[in-house]
Amino acid sequence: MLWLRQCRNNDITYLFSLYYSTAATSHNNLLAEILVNSLGFSHDKAISASAKVTLLKPGNNKPQLVINFFQQIGLDKTHIKSLVSCNPRLLFSDVDKTLKPKIKVFQELGLSGSDLAKVIAKSGSFFFLSLDNSIRSNLDYFRNLLGSDDSVAKFIKREPRFLWGIDAPKIMPPNISLLQNLGFSSVDIQKLMLWNPRIFTQKAERLKNTVDRVEKTFSLSRDCNMFIHGVYALAWLDESTVKKRLEIFRSFGWSDSEIFKLVQKLPLCLTRSEAKIRNTLNFLMKELGYESHYLASHPTFMTCSLEKRILPRHNVLKLLSQKEPTKCSLNLYTAVICSESKFLERYVLPFKDEMPEVYDIYIKNRSQ
Repeated sequence: MLWLRQCRNNDITYLFSLYYSTAATSHNNLLAEILVNSLGFSHDKAISASAKVTLLKPGNNKPQLVINFFQQIGLDKTHIKSLVSCNPRLLFSDVDKTLKPKIKVFQELGLSGSDLAKVIAKSGSFFFLSLDNSIRSNLDYFRNLLGSDDSVAKFIKREPRFLWGIDAPKIMPPNISLLQNLGFSSVDIQKLMLWNPRIFTQKAERLKNTVDRVEKTFSLSRDCNMFIHGVYALAWLDESTVKKRLEIFRSFGWSDSEIFKLVQKLPLCLTRSEAKIRNTLNFLMKELGYESHYLASHPTFMTCSLEKRILPRHNVLKLLSQKEPTKCSLNLYTAVICSESKFLERYVLPFKDEMPEVYDIYIKNRSQ
């Protein structure tokens, strides 16, 4: 009898587990269907995402309400898909109580349209936190530090996680005080904040070391306009990485004085990867014949993308050189430092009808 009772209990347990397993599969399939139909998920990714969240019971329309809300405030399917992929439980949030108050924080900063969509797409966990804790405190701190909502909006667009991921009033002041004591102006500090706010989350000793390295490596004085750019460049580059990148220039025949001239004019050239530095030098010096002393005096070459800027514009100039005479300058450096709109206006659009190949080759090369 005991054996029979145990068998029956085991059967009941099995039946219950089978029921809940079947129910879970059925309910998660409902969510997967929504993800496929409304957001364009593949079947496999939809199943994977739906398995991470609470069961969706028939009649629960929260996921669709959340999707509709995000679409109403300007997010397209790609943005929503990215957001939901990382945080599928977001689909079960209450629109009025949870989502709208958080979105309002961004909107009050002036974020809207594609800017708002991009920030939200990076801000999944933000929606599950209380506004009354670190978020409001951080927001007030950034407003005081940066001086305007416009600047805070630029900052948040770059690093939205700083709004809730750190205790800014506690972590950042030591580094700010350090820079102030070293003679950095409030404008310089604001620039660093907007360029790379993570500089202010490291230990003050490391930041002090970075400032010292700028003076030593670049021979820049602290009152030089480029000094702040040097701090930005070296903030996340250790000494061995800098040495490797300097050696690349030497391998192309650059003298130390030419290298120092380059980095003093534009320290950001060292933030590019070793492969990109080498490829750019190979093209400019070995294929086009530029001398190192010329490149040292024209540092912008070393910060531009070879594939997306230098090569496409070089190819346009080659085509235009076949047309005589042409009113626009065929100097590559002049063409490279032009903004995209200016380059199109001066070098591409005027020749679209007469030389359609100019337009075609530029658009084709730029999109590769």
